[in-house]
Amino acid sequence: MRGRYLAGALVAALVASSGCAPVTVESAATDWVRPGDARAHWLAPDLIAYDGVIAPTLLAGTMRHSLAPAGKVDGALAAAHPHLEGLALWRLDAARDDVRQMLKGPVALDRTGLQIGPVLDALYADAAKSARLGARFADDGSLAIALWAPTARSVKLHLFDTPTGPARAVRPMTEDPASGVWSVTGEPDWKGAYYLYEVEVHAPTTGRIETNMVTDPYALGLAANAGRTLIVDMDDPATKPEGWDAFARDLDGAAENRSIYELHVRDFSIGDTGIPVEKRGRYAAFADPATAGVKHLSRLANAGLSDVHLLPTNDCASIEERADHRVEPVGLDDYGPASEVQQQILDAADETDGFNWCYDPLHYLAPEGSYASDPDGTARIREFRAMVMGLDAIGLGTVLDVVFNHTPGHGQSDRAVLDRIVPGYYQRLMEDGSVANSTCCSNTATERVMMEKLMRDGLMVWARDYKVSGFRFDLMAHHAKDHILAEKADLAQLTLAKDGVDGADLLIYGEGWDYGEVGGDARFVQADQANMGAGSGIGTFNDRFRDALRGGRYNSRGDEAITTQGFASGLFTAPNAMTSADAAARARLLTLTDHVRAGLAGSLADYRFISADGTLKAARELDYDGHPVGYVSDPQESVNYAAAHDNPTLFDNNAWRLPRDISREERVRWQNMATSLIVLAQGMPFIHAGQELLRTKSLDHNSYNSGDWFNAVDFSGQRHHWGRGLPPKQDNEVDWPHARALLADPRLEMTSSDIARATAHLEELFALRMASPLFRMKSAEEVQAKLRFLNTGPDQIPGLIVMMLGEGDPGDLMVVFNATRETQALDADPAAYALHPVQAASDDAVLRAARPDAVPSLTTAVFVVKD
Repeated sequence: MRGRYLAGALVAALVASSGCAPVTVESAATDWVRPGDARAHWLAPDLIAYDGVIAPTLLAGTMRHSLAPAGKVDGALAAAHPHLEGLALWRLDAARDDVRQMLKGPVALDRTGLQIGPVLDALYADAAKSARLGARFADDGSLAIALWAPTARSVKLHLFDTPTGPARAVRPMTEDPASGVWSVTGEPDWKGAYYLYEVEVHAPTTGRIETNMVTDPYALGLAANAGRTLIVDMDDPATKPEGWDAFARDLDGAAENRSIYELHVRDFSIGDTGIPVEKRGRYAAFADPATAGVKHLSRLANAGLSDVHLLPTNDCASIEERADHRVEPVGLDDYGPASEVQQQILDAADETDGFNWCYDPLHYLAPEGSYASDPDGTARIREFRAMVMGLDAIGLGTVLDVVFNHTPGHGQSDRAVLDRIVPGYYQRLMEDGSVANSTCCSNTATERVMMEKLMRDGLMVWARDYKVSGFRFDLMAHHAKDHILAEKADLAQLTLAKDGVDGADLLIYGEGWDYGEVGGDARFVQADQANMGAGSGIGTFNDRFRDALRGGRYNSRGDEAITTQGFASGLFTAPNAMTSADAAARARLLTLTDHVRAGLAGSLADYRFISADGTLKAARELDYDGHPVGYVSDPQESVNYAAAHDNPTLFDNNAWRLPRDISREERVRWQNMATSLIVLAQGMPFIHAGQELLRTKSLDHNSYNSGDWFNAVDFSGQRHHWGRGLPPKQDNEVDWPHARALLADPRLEMTSSDIARATAHLEELFALRMASPLFRMKSAEEVQAKLRFLNTGPDQIPGLIVMMLGEGDPGDLMVVFNATRETQALDADPAAYALHPVQAASDDAVLRAARPDAVPSLTTAVFVVKD
């Protein structure tokens, strides 16, 4: 009957101090409420919001407290909790210390549980938010270990000498009642040891007092598979590659000068047979100049690429970290290009192989161990740092994909760390007390002070201790705008001289999708597209531009949806079997062309140009499914992309949408057209790894767990991976009827020369972008003054965009995007323009022949105004 336990001392304290003396009842709080149900909201020590018309009763353990009416949630309370506005308020007459004790046991309100996150913030946040949590060494070498667990009844630290051996000692931890932080002082010989917390706490999901053995959410190091937390000093020589202390990276302060290449650590080298097997798929490959991927990235960096964005590299739950325990699928080469067998084999191996995107964070501050030579000890720290140095050696910064918006489990799940320490606090709860999962997993409540502290402290660890160059926030709109801005300000305090990183110039951007339980600013002002595009200086992914190029969002619902075309996938100019070149297609193309023009102008809300109907419009007046096409106030706030890890690759998108019978050369040119528009647009270009290698995943639109087989990319450029079988059934089966014919078609298997052309094209684009500041303008005013379009209005040539950059002075530019299948002659004096020197030296003979009066089909040509 552990769930009914209430210490005698606690009962006495409640009786002695409560303003309305509690009454002992026969039943306990746990008898009043179904586990997981929590429809009442404890907002402050004396205020509870609950949709009841009769005065409710608070039951704490076996003690009952009457509540009095206190109006409704309005004013400052409603501003802090907008989703509860108008809910009835009830007042509890109890001392703060009594409330602290109540929260250590089961509490209920008229047969429903209470959501306790707000009251924990009210009671503890001021004292706890400055606490130094985790196992941390001071400058004098002393060690303190601290855990925030205000609802815990007791916390003990179990110390281990090894990752798997028996405990050396068990030490009780002491609570600071003001902050809710439990701590213990360590000994010098604890460095290199491991520990677990034993937390005794009431769990609303089970209705019982649970004794949980958990790792530290502030872990910097871990045993394999996060079995235990490693006590590590980040200044220990064992954590540092050679030259680390002297290593520093001065970042470009203008986001418009940066460019991003999105990459997965394992994809980068797992198939590279030219390096030792122990480096493949690991951090170490980035520090080896013999790696095909390093050679490839060096070419792009020399052309102008600035940063590599790595998919999540913090400790995640889904990958077996011990290589000798993994079982990789075999025999996949034995089946045909459209066979069902490959995905069946992969499905059987999805829990045992070494691949996952890693969007299931278990520990936010420690590197993932499957990418290290040894998942135990300090190797993951040292080799991660060596990776950052390796990328820097070829001129690239390291941007980290951070996933603070969810955890892979909650409640008593073995994939829940936070919720087993402070149940009901760290996860965002719906009105009925269930955990929100709009992000695909168990959402975190970063509006809670200590969850936001974990995010803020985590960013600081990665920036200061790993000297990374920026952060990409997964589902950033599930965080508050003010928090993202505060974290940016925190990071700005880091200096090159003191910390080895230029904090003020760290790049921050993220997904600004507005949806879910936080949608429409329902719980706070979100870090979404609209809010971050209003002068925040923080970028969001530009879906308006993407969809205009590709033909819309990927919609796995059959032929019609997946074959809809866009500006750079043949709409009107190259109709496929499901489309046509009729008047409706022409009108649709002209509409999307305006969206592309807006994207080229950085999707600035107030940028004005002649639209398809012949009128002068601001980009915000153009419609994108009920939202404005132009939505930012500064170019750096637009992250321009045609493909990312989500959804089909650009090549696969075009496999669905372009006519199947086009030549390989034309297929490359269509792909290059989309890439041209992205790289030469105002804002910040973002390239999916392998986009320039014509990367395919054999039509898999959600390859998060599809193994190395479907995610393969050859950085040597020799092999295309089209036709590796039907993509995994779970997410792709609805499209299999159409996919079978496509995957079996050898015309979509690209050659090494096709791949080389696409790669050279991206290099040329980066070189063009960096050669002229006109591709990297820094303000809306400058863009409006120096960027204009020709060939606009209702009588324009469909599929042709002519962009003028500058004011017609020598050295200014005319950029022509000819997304038609015909040579186009511009109304411009050929003698006044010369093909840009970068393109005059192109390996593309078609491009080298371009003139203003003869721009070849499916070609992007940049002309320079002559002296």
